[in-house]
Amino acid sequence: MAGVSTATVSRVLSQSGRVSPELETLVRNAAKALNYQPNRAARALRARQGTTVGVLIPDIQNLFFTAIVRGIDDEIQKHGYTVLLANSDGSTDRERVYLNTFRAEGVAGLLVVPSQDDERIYRDFLRTGVPLVVLDRTVHLPNVDLVSVTNAEGSAQAVAHLVELGHRRIAMIAGLEAHNVGAERRRGFIAGLDAAGLPVDPALIRDGGFEREAARRATHELLGLTYPPTAIFSANNTMSLGVLQALHERGHRCPDDVSLVGFDDMPWQVATQPPLTCIAQPTYDIGATAARLLIARIADPTRPVHRVVLETSLIVRSSSAPPRAR
Repeated sequence: MAGVSTATVSRVLSQSGRVSPELETLVRNAAKALNYQPNRAARALRARQGTTVGVLIPDIQNLFFTAIVRGIDDEIQKHGYTVLLANSDGSTDRERVYLNTFRAEGVAGLLVVPSQDDERIYRDFLRTGVPLVVLDRTVHLPNVDLVSVTNAEGSAQAVAHLVELGHRRIAMIAGLEAHNVGAERRRGFIAGLDAAGLPVDPALIRDGGFEREAARRATHELLGLTYPPTAIFSANNTMSLGVLQALHERGHRCPDDVSLVGFDDMPWQVATQPPLTCIAQPTYDIGATAARLLIARIADPTRPVHRVVLETSLIVRSSSAPPRAR
């Protein structure tokens, strides 16, 4: 396109050797028009093409995601691949940067937990021909395998457990409704109330944004109501920490004053006082299953799309009990 030799292009892009300003302008304009990105590992990739798999998660500090990565890594290594891990911090801009980095590094495939429901950046990535598998959150993209869990069913099961204990004013600290995970868990919570014949009180559903501090504030708001809830369902493990912090700050005892059921089962939850009742996700299996789907997609890009939904389960511990008479 620039009308110059491969050697001239190489000298311009690597900034080595002497090239006239006119030729350099021709090459750079052509590279921009073609959306060309140099592969920084090109020489090494000649010998080891396709041995690295990219993994992009929203929050590396969240043990839910690190458990998923462990499942990915164990499975990927069985097939001779290594993992290149990135943390998007829930930012679409950072996702774009890392997607371009993965592309430049020549990854054989990508496993991603999208931070937002903006599918455009992933459509652009798919045009590169690199296989993509999505975990945890649903996206509607062609030729993209998906691994998720029974979010709605798990939330409904949490409500059923609390109803069985005798609770009637049950609150929810909900996640982002813009995410399908947050929306599904909210939908399951409402379905659980409906199944028990309980009214849906909007005042008892508070947005915690999947964040500890937001959940802490929301819990204070709930406990400050004229008729506070006797039980709280938290839609993820980070928000459960915020709920526990608020209970402690108000001098409430769990489950004597308020029962708590959380979504996610993390190692720390058995060490709290009391140990937390939860809806457990098969986090390790989410990662391992997604890795197997990616390996299969790399081997056969034309294979049918697989959407795997893994089961959640209720684990009853000491944070949930019958409501105390008021």
